[in-house]
Formats: sequence, structure tokens, C-alpha cells
Amino acid sequence: MDGALWMYALLALTTAPPLVPNAALIASAGALAERGELSLPLVLLVIAGSALAGDAAIYGIGRMASGRAVHWLSRTTRRKAALAWTGDRMHTHGLPFVVGVRFLPSGRLIGGLTAAIVRYGSGRYLLGAGIAETVWASYSVALGYWGGSALDGMWGALVIGTAVSLVVAAVAQVLSRSGPQGPRTALGPGARDAQGAEPPAAA
Repeated sequence: MDGALWMYALLALTTAPPLVPNAALIASAGALAERGELSLPLVLLVIAGSALAGDAAIYGIGRMASGRAVHWLSRTTRRKAALAWTGDRMHTHGLPFVVGVRFLPSGRLIGGLTAAIVRYGSGRYLLGAGIAETVWASYSVALGYWGGSALDGMWGALVIGTAVSLVVAAVAQVLSRSGPQGPRTALGPGARDAQGAEPPAAA
């Protein structure tokens, strides 16, 4: 029981912050759930809930320190382009884009900060983030659950989970390379809320 509690705690601590590689740990949790050593519903709840809490924290930090967030995201041409591209599409496509941006490289961090900077409504942002994290947690845990069963052990889940995560990240990286070349949006602390507001004009 103590070991299970430590596993749940470790899942939460490594999932809440962005940019922490824990695909192997999540695969392990899925494999342990398949063997009955962990509760599958609780594993999913801890992973998705922790990720959503992290997204909310990123959004909140962006709202409280939007000037610093803009400065950090504008320090390099690549980040500045990603900020403009993300903000423009967030206002144009709304909730579907909020869901989709989570699966791009660094999407949790850039998506959450951009949503805060352009004053995208917190309720809509958290709804989209919640959908994205539920989908992500489901397939990430399933890889370990079914992989561990197929290869008869946790090491099989570790291999499959890590390999698939690398493939997904690589594909997302390729697809996102042309993204920041799209229309730029004037972003800043004074940007209007996305709920009921006109999309910002492209620069």
C-alpha cells in the first residue's frame, strides 16, 4: 500500500510541471495497473488531474506576470514567432486549438502562457486543457497497460511507452516547423479577451 501511495505521489509530482520527461514512469504505472498493483481509474485521475493543475498554474502565472512572460517568450526569434502564431490561432480557432496545442513540443508551456497573455478566457482554456490532458493520460497509460500485458512485464511497457512518446514528439516537431511562419499577431498584456471579442489583427 505504501509503495502504491509513493507511486501515485511520484506520478503527480512529475506530471504537474511542464517539460518533465515521465513517459517511462507513466508506462510503468499502466503496467502495474494491468497487474492489479495499482488502480487504473486512480492512475488516470492522478495523471490527468495533475497535468490540468499544472496547466492552470501556468495560466495563472502568465496572468500575474504577463509582462515578464512576454519578455521571456520574446527573447529569441523562434519563441517570439511561436507566441504570435499560437495567439493568432487561439483566437481564430478557439477551443479545438487549445486542445491541439498541448500535443506540440513545449505546447503546455507556450499554450498556457499565450492564453494568459492574450486574455483567452480562463474557463474555456481550462476546458480545452482538461480535454487534452484526459486524451493524453488515456493513451499514455494505455500504452503501458496493454504493452505490459502483451510483453508480460513492466519492461515491455517502458520500451513501448518511451518509443511511442519519442515518435509522437518527432512527428509533432516536424508538423510544427512551418507553424511560426504563419500570420503574426500583436500580443501583450492589453490584448482583448477571446470570449465575445474580435480576433486580434495580424501584424
